[in-house]
Amino acid sequence: MTAELVLAADAAFRTSTGEAVLFYAFGTLAVIAAVAMVAAPRAVYSAIFLACTMIILAVLYIAQGAIFLGVVQIVVYTGAVMMLFLFVLMLIGVDSADSLAETIRGQRVAAIVSGVAFGLLLIAGVGNASAGGFTGLAEANAGGNVEGLAALIFVRYLWAFELTSALLITAALGAMVLAHRERIGRRKTQREMAIERFSAGSHPTPMPNPGVYARHNAVDISARLPDGSDSELSVSAILTPRSGT
Repeated sequence: MTAELVLAADAAFRTSTGEAVLFYAFGTLAVIAAVAMVAAPRAVYSAIFLACTMIILAVLYIAQGAIFLGVVQIVVYTGAVMMLFLFVLMLIGVDSADSLAETIRGQRVAAIVSGVAFGLLLIAGVGNASAGGFTGLAEANAGGNVEGLAALIFVRYLWAFELTSALLITAALGAMVLAHRERIGRRKTQREMAIERFSAGSHPTPMPNPGVYARHNAVDISARLPDGSDSELSVSAILTPRSGT
């Protein structure tokens, strides 16, 4: 009887072949998506790759039996938080390759140092927890993963949960106030906007992307980047750029 219990306990903590294949397959995809998120030239592409990484992490959570955490990963982070990121990107207009010019000296070095420090701190925390053993799993899985976490969130840590909810609601309301615009008159039709665009004194040519500054309405005069240099991408390759006055 004792030998059977030992074998059962050993099998419970041993990784099966299916779990190993699932981990290595989705883990590789998660790393690729994370690298693509950092290396993507546009902010919207980075947000899409980040959403892919979050979905893969949710699959790994569910495979490990953390059903509640997997669902929260998809509903809250991939759904709500990522939509908030895209909303901010569309609001401030940073989806442009021309905005990669560094306007504040040292910000890239500071970002690299902070990222490396955070990575080391995360590795140290995970290593310490792995060496000393994980605590709280019995309470989180008491009566089932969802039931145990529900008891902890809505009974023991109810005040902290409600305070976090109030902060998130405040942030959402603040974003709505910042993005809201009062409409005084009626909305212009597409025909009216086209006539206004091609009227005298307006710019019939497309304006530069966010992050660059136009010096002229001619298409063969390059725009200016935030650091003062000319943007080569603002003039078509079939034209010969000329200096503006």
